Amino acid sequence: MPTVLTPRRIRLIGKPLVFTAALLPLASLVGGAAGVAGLRLGANPIETIQDTTGIWTLRLLLLTLAMTPLRLALGQAWPLQFRRMLGLFAFTYAALHFANYLLLDRTLNFGEIIPDIVKRPYITIGFSALVLLVPLAVTSTAGWRRRLGKRWVHLHRLVYLVAVLGCWHFWWQVKKDLTEPAVYAAILTGLLAVRLWRARRATVLHFN
Repeated sequence: MPTVLTPRRIRLIGKPLVFTAALLPLASLVGGAAGVAGLRLGANPIETIQDTTGIWTLRLLLLTLAMTPLRLALGQAWPLQFRRMLGLFAFTYAALHFANYLLLDRTLNFGEIIPDIVKRPYITIGFSALVLLVPLAVTSTAGWRRRLGKRWVHLHRLVYLVAVLGCWHFWWQVKKDLTEPAVYAAILTGLLAVRLWRARRATVLHFN
């Protein structure tokens, strides 16, 4: 039988490992920008930053959503201890993704940004996802959870919509090969299906 992760082990070992792993893509970008240890951002650094921060936003969102199915599969509660950290990293990468577009790509030139939004609605979808992430990040603490009570649960269900918008944003952004966006969409579909199955099962048990 696998060793149960105690709260102490999660605090001393698990969380630092997850924190470090989630920070590595950002560290790689910073190292590439600084030319550290031979790291490079390629011929188009702005595009590299945009693509890296975007894909890691989506990956971390899906990992956040994967913690509940993992808990169900293992029959242990410890995966839930990582949800907040993963969610906050997803928000961080999303904010950096938008900041890179706004500051480096368009240099705050709203004469370009506004037509961009009109011509490329996937930008609007991505920005909407970021806006919805803001209240989730702000209210992620235990204090906010106590203050909001049941409303906290309802508010944080917005993460499902955020993940859908993230996949949609990625799908519309890709111009040719849709294989990668399709993979992420399929993963999200599976994660949401687990929740629907769980909710339906709870309803059936309630009425039996």
